[in-house]
Amino acid sequence: MKLGIFAKTFEGTEPLTVLNAVAAAGFTCAQYNMACSGLAPMPEIITEAQAGSVAEAARESGVEIVAVSGTFNMIHPDPAVREAGLRRLATLAERCAGMSTTLITLCTGTRDPIDQWKAHADNDTPEAWRDLLEAMGAAIEIAERYDVDLGIEPELANVVNSAEKAYRLIAALKSPRIKIVLDPANLFEVATLDEQRSIVSSAIDLLADRIVMAHAKDRNPDGSFATAGKGVLDYAHYLGRLKAIGFEGSLVTHGLSASEAAGAASFLKSSLGGEAAGAGT
Repeated sequence: MKLGIFAKTFEGTEPLTVLNAVAAAGFTCAQYNMACSGLAPMPEIITEAQAGSVAEAARESGVEIVAVSGTFNMIHPDPAVREAGLRRLATLAERCAGMSTTLITLCTGTRDPIDQWKAHADNDTPEAWRDLLEAMGAAIEIAERYDVDLGIEPELANVVNSAEKAYRLIAALKSPRIKIVLDPANLFEVATLDEQRSIVSSAIDLLADRIVMAHAKDRNPDGSFATAGKGVLDYAHYLGRLKAIGFEGSLVTHGLSASEAAGAASFLKSSLGGEAAGAGT
């Protein structure tokens, strides 16, 4: 597996500055965010030169751009907000080739009008699912036009809040453009070790043929998020299950400070070295 990190973990508005920091912390790939180019995360306009500077910085730093963030609230209660997000998604997709990447990560969204990562009671309604299918259909058309893939992530606070929901979405859309970004810390809040292992194993087995990226963060015992290796997530089991399905993509950490990055890289490298120990548990 390739070891990566969210580029926006590090300060800077120049791609080379940020990607050099990624490399210095011990990572070989990054999930990029246009904020690292001094732009909005989902810009209205990305020039050819701005895209090219990301690819050039990747070459100079030796850091592969394995994805770029394209998150917006795909089921926002205001249709105009959803439409604006899709326009900006097209802008991003058009420039992916220039940035030397073919994967855009998405947020399946929430009915919360303010925070796209906050749960809402209406996320489980038929209307929310209908709006997601409509938005994803438009996103797939964009992906086809610009030859990119779309990575969705099961996330407790979003409409796709489980591996089962992700599988249902894949079955409904019938598009090879839809891929999975798997973060086990987004599949549970508080769970026993056996429950956690069961949830993670089931998710990986169910979505195995679509997983293109694995995320690496953690949970504290109280359910709050933690830096990878500093919580309750059984990394030997998680990485072992990924290895068991033949996953050779990127393992990308996030939700940490820049000062923690090198330590997280060391932990993940160590965990990857011993991943076979958890493969059968």
